[in-house]
Amino acid sequence: MELWQEAAVALFLMIAGVFGLVGSYGLIKLPSSIARLHAPTKATTLGVGGILIASMMDSIFTRGVLSFHELLITLFLFLTAPITAHFIAKVYLHHNVRRGDLPATGTSSPWASETEEAPGQKQDD
Repeated sequence: MELWQEAAVALFLMIAGVFGLVGSYGLIKLPSSIARLHAPTKATTLGVGGILIASMMDSIFTRGVLSFHELLITLFLFLTAPITAHFIAKVYLHHNVRRGDLPATGTSSPWASETEEAPGQKQDD
């Protein structure tokens, strides 16, 4: 590998390490559950993504072949992290925020986490 290729891989690894460190620190130090949600879903996701991109670059530079495993892992990570964060935020709202404290939805429907029916039951029409 040439020097510039090694430098590019090392740069991505260093950037990934900084994002991972910031995300881990935020996960430990932020005060509430909803605030701690942002650290792993944003910074740590970028850290792991940087490591995977560096691995793909190394594969291209050394073997001349794009590694589809890392590409698929990266795509899966960036697609599932926001969905997971959304579910965690909904659980937090459901368990920690009273119905009266929620803002109006702007429609006649209530918030999705604040339905009248119990889980597994259907409403009578």
